[in-house]
Amino acid sequence: MRELVFLLEEESAAAMLRGLLPRLLPADVTPRFVVFDGKQDLEKQLHRRLQGYRNPEARFLVMRDQDAHPDCMALKAGLLELVERSGRRETTLVRIACRELESFYLADLRAVEQGLGVRNLSKEQEKKKFRAPDATGSPSKELQALTRGAYQKKSGSRAIGPHLDLENTRSASFRNLVIAIRRLAS
Repeated sequence: MRELVFLLEEESAAAMLRGLLPRLLPADVTPRFVVFDGKQDLEKQLHRRLQGYRNPEARFLVMRDQDAHPDCMALKAGLLELVERSGRRETTLVRIACRELESFYLADLRAVEQGLGVRNLSKEQEKKKFRAPDATGSPSKELQALTRGAYQKKSGSRAIGPHLDLENTRSASFRNLVIAIRRLAS
């Protein structure tokens, strides 16, 4: 059985992916979600969970937020080291959301407008801070302010995920996530 297993730091990422994946995965690939209790729990258990996964045909995508970590590449290298220790390096990719998952949503305000029912939000997309949202300091706070509190992490991710544009390039980290999913599912 072909499986694509997502190892995630929080439930909101799984909520977003559940809406996004039906447009990305072939019918013969089954998505599975392993959601940890935050980034520290993910890092603590990652190598053991990968090592113990029983399906030899499974492929894995590890995703976490960069948050306040100053060096995205160092963060990714640390996760790859844990993957290497598991013996699953050949079938695992690591992706970092710069800075937070919400930067994906700030890069696609049309999807936020459709998902949350907030009118005229897509008109904000041409403002400088929404053209390259991976550089935004706190995307979750920005999104909550922009939607006047309509965005909540889990329910907002569930509502926005189905509307995200797979070809959107405003967030490099979102673009890299889509490429990684397509690569692992092929």
